Amino acid sequence: MSFGDPNNPYGPPQGQQPGYPPPPPQGQPGYGYPSAPQGQPGYGYPAAPPFQQPGYGVPMEMPGLMKTARVLLFILAGLQLLFGLIAGVAIGAAQDVSNGVGSGDSTGALAGVGFLVVALLLALGALSIFLGVKFKNGGSGIRITTIVYASLMILGGLVNTVRGSGGGATFGGLLSLAIAGIILASMVNSAASTWFNRPRY
Repeated sequence: MSFGDPNNPYGPPQGQQPGYPPPPPQGQPGYGYPSAPQGQPGYGYPAAPPFQQPGYGVPMEMPGLMKTARVLLFILAGLQLLFGLIAGVAIGAAQDVSNGVGSGDSTGALAGVGFLVVALLLALGALSIFLGVKFKNGGSGIRITTIVYASLMILGGLVNTVRGSGGGATFGGLLSLAIAGIILASMVNSAASTWFNRPRY
């Protein structure tokens, strides 16, 4: 039985039986053979959403402890500025009275020390506000400064509590001790380290 001329360009290719369609070419879609979609998940396996690390397109939210420490810094700043202004006015008024009775020279040195304390309170209040404002965008330097600041406030609170003899200085010492203790505890945990060392873009 003859299958035709093997040199006939219109006949079936050699090695193929007549009446059968040619096999699809490998690696390329042929006519009538759709290609498989590329980059789609297999059946029954949905595509997972892309992972986005905090700091890369997703803003990281300030942890609750950082928010608490920030609010306490603002409260501490308000108290320091208030007490500084009150003490400054009281010292100025006392010095005026002392000058009026002729003993201003003897109380001048004491008033000078009092004004230095007032200036220190006002400076600490300004520092508290600065640190609280920088919590949002500040780096590890703000965290270290806050740790040192809170440690000094704890030391000052202990001194005031011991020397206060149960009076107003004792109450002020206990108040600053409590506030500074919470701020310090907020700064030395892992949440603070993550927040202040986060990437910024």
